[in-house]
Amino acid sequence: MIVCITEKPSVAKYIAQILGAGVKRDGFYEGNGYCVTWTFGHLCTLKEPNDYTDRWRSWSLGALPMIPQRFGIKLIDDTGIKRQFHVIETLIGQADEVINCGDAGQEGELIQRWVMQKAQCTKPVKRLWISSLTDESIREGFKQLRPQSDFNSLYHAGLSRAIGDWILGMNATRLYTLKYAHDRHVLSIGRVQTPTLALIVARQKEIANFVPEDYWEIKTLYRTVTFNSTKGRYKNEAEAAEVIERIGEFPLTVKSVTTKKGKEAPPRLFDLTSLQVECNRRFGYSAEETLRYIQSLYEKKVTTYPRVDTTYLSEDIYPKIPGIMQALEPYAALTTRVLGAKIPKTKKVFDNSKVTDHHAIIPTNVKPQTVPLTQEEKRVYDMVARRFIAAFYPDCEFSQTTVMADVNGVEFKATGKQILYNGWRDVYAKDKPADNEAQNVEGDADNGNMPPMVEGESGPHEPSLLKKATQPPKPYTEGTLLRAMETAGKLVEEEDLREAMKENGIGRPSTRAAIIETLFKRRYIRKERKNLVATTAGIALIDTIKEELLKSAKLTGLWENKLRKIERREYDPAQFIDELKTLINEIVLNVLKDNTSSGIVIEEEEKTKPKRKAKDPDAPKAPRKPRAKAEPITAIEQIKCPLCKKGHLLRGRTAYGCSEFRSGCGFLLPFSEYPADMQPDELAKKVRGKW
Repeated sequence: MIVCITEKPSVAKYIAQILGAGVKRDGFYEGNGYCVTWTFGHLCTLKEPNDYTDRWRSWSLGALPMIPQRFGIKLIDDTGIKRQFHVIETLIGQADEVINCGDAGQEGELIQRWVMQKAQCTKPVKRLWISSLTDESIREGFKQLRPQSDFNSLYHAGLSRAIGDWILGMNATRLYTLKYAHDRHVLSIGRVQTPTLALIVARQKEIANFVPEDYWEIKTLYRTVTFNSTKGRYKNEAEAAEVIERIGEFPLTVKSVTTKKGKEAPPRLFDLTSLQVECNRRFGYSAEETLRYIQSLYEKKVTTYPRVDTTYLSEDIYPKIPGIMQALEPYAALTTRVLGAKIPKTKKVFDNSKVTDHHAIIPTNVKPQTVPLTQEEKRVYDMVARRFIAAFYPDCEFSQTTVMADVNGVEFKATGKQILYNGWRDVYAKDKPADNEAQNVEGDADNGNMPPMVEGESGPHEPSLLKKATQPPKPYTEGTLLRAMETAGKLVEEEDLREAMKENGIGRPSTRAAIIETLFKRRYIRKERKNLVATTAGIALIDTIKEELLKSAKLTGLWENKLRKIERREYDPAQFIDELKTLINEIVLNVLKDNTSSGIVIEEEEKTKPKRKAKDPDAPKAPRKPRAKAEPITAIEQIKCPLCKKGHLLRGRTAYGCSEFRSGCGFLLPFSEYPADMQPDELAKKVRGKW
């Protein structure tokens, strides 16, 4: 008998159907020489301190640091878990062979290994390694089963991570709680959560300490084109006013006109982090929500394995591309263009060197319309599908025109960008009318399609002096925080650079959502609209921690790099653990030497509003105040954004947008549905009616 162990009952059901194990038993499926059973995620965990010695049962500074000579595992104390483990243990005892069918990743490997260790499995074990749950993928996976020993390094990396988190988390939490907490509120410290909190606190302090500085910009309007002074910002108003006076009576003369053609490649395929970032930006989904939706899509067989950190496909996927495209029937108008020619095979999409455990998130060959999906799942699937289709479209081609001009010795510059060939942008033309619409709403960022100009032409112009002020950095949203975790706190916009920095990111894509949720749970952070704000306790904790290794994203990123090297057999797991043991010893000594006492207080959870007192029926009624008349809507700018509730509407080139688009608000009303010439009061009524 062959025993297959999956991570979830639903996955066990799929695999049982493929293997012909159609008889449902208590805790497993049986048939055709197979028994297919399951865990519920983690059945086992590392032992608690008191499981090793009674001396560690009570919290005491004198007992620190706690470092077991040998770490052990135990079953989670839950009746259902114990019952299911007994089923697995019995089946393993009867088995001739065991197949590890856990999720194909570091966490999945750790879950299954611990269960088999606890069950004292001595039978030969093979590993099923698949990237999707389609029937085809499962069948292929069972034809290509690999020895479990091939994945020992993956297990060692997961085990090192778990032990490292135990050493640091258990000891540092007790240490800081006993030393600094008020009324024995637990101060939770973690290898990843603390540097993540430090990022939020640092950004918050930057914003709080920011002192705006006034500056002035000089622009001038010539033939409907806005020219900007090449000097940029003027810090002195008098100097800027002098320039305005100097150029006011003189014509603008065009000195040169240059046009360059360029190409813009399609966006990269999604990894988990980029999908979470985009879903947060467009729909306001939290990292945890996006992970839940994409995990559900994977389990419904319509997308591939989601917990990935690469944006590339392996070359063996290339022959499967036509079949996947054909399955995307709701997108037939878009896929026909790809299927009608030879599908390109570029290094920006296919690169074996950039793929380790799994490839980027893409659709499978299961038709999406045949699977019941929630509204949220449909949105996420649509993003994955369109990103996949766009990857095989031609580049977008554009021309960039730069005009240099002079007014009485003052140099000006104007730029205009014209799309010559949409290419991959056609994939987003209808459903995302303004993937980059923000720049159009901005107004003066780009002149768009400029009228023809020639060198030497001259004419009148309209100069203007604009007073502006420097702006503080923006607070983190979940999306921008995920990016910061991915790049160890560095602001990186360019995709290739971000890809290179993933090795030193903090946390793994699959765990970052849980880290953010932990910070909420510990009441270290809260959400204000979309922004993440550190609480008083969160700020106090980071201020109290003097050890940079505990709160530095850069240094924590180096630990993550070592864990990745363990996975690749380039670093010794024992050395990683020894380094953490040394570190926690140093931290304990340093904290014990500290004579200050901060008394950090964890804020209580928000109390429910008190009930209103019952009205006295005999009491005289207060006179009703006359309702103020609503201010008539005469301008687009008077209409509040219904999405972020902070900005106001602006008229762009192809859509109405929100003035807070720079802050991440993605609200858009395409002109195809809301005409550009619509009266402000009529538009306001439609917005109120819909939202």
